Amino acid sequence: MTPEQLNKKLGNIDLYLLDQILKNRISKDIKILDAGCGEGRNLIYFLNNGYDVSGIDQNPDAIRMLHFIIGSGYSDYPKASFTEGEISQLPYPDHSFGYIICSAVLHFASSTSHFWQMFEALDRVLSPGGSLFVRMTSDIGLKGHVRHDKELWRLPDGSIRFLLTTEAIQRIIDEFGYSRIEPVKTVLVEGQRSMTTLVLKKK
Repeated sequence: MTPEQLNKKLGNIDLYLLDQILKNRISKDIKILDAGCGEGRNLIYFLNNGYDVSGIDQNPDAIRMLHFIIGSGYSDYPKASFTEGEISQLPYPDHSFGYIICSAVLHFASSTSHFWQMFEALDRVLSPGGSLFVRMTSDIGLKGHVRHDKELWRLPDGSIRFLLTTEAIQRIIDEFGYSRIEPVKTVLVEGQRSMTTLVLKKK
């Protein structure tokens, strides 16, 4: 199979999300939300394989491009499933989804309170027993090399992000009642930034 053929089947899917698919942890019997879906890089596999997926992103241009992709390649799939909106104000009823993807999104929180508003919104629409996949920048492996910039952090690569911390992970487990499906995994990129993946189950 060529790289082009593989891309057509998988899109530019997050490798850690693909790992969950390969481990058969995402059932076709549940509704999936990609929170911060962008132009749909993590949706192609699911669209190609008959999953019930929805997506939301605050960028109207990204949603327009995703609608174009849906219209040109998946004309039977309703474009209305992919909408513009804020994660902190998700327009879905409580417990609407059995699996939520939130990849490379939460580190764009503007403050600590904004981060928890977004997390609480994700928690609200995730059904009991559902799974949450989060990938974002963290301070794991970078402590002493990042510095506060108001309520955010400046990374060695010069970017400014909200960072996930071990304390925040523990709060998610203790206060929100999540358990780890897998150990917390972190990739440290040449001491410049740190990307952490959480795969959690809601009690």
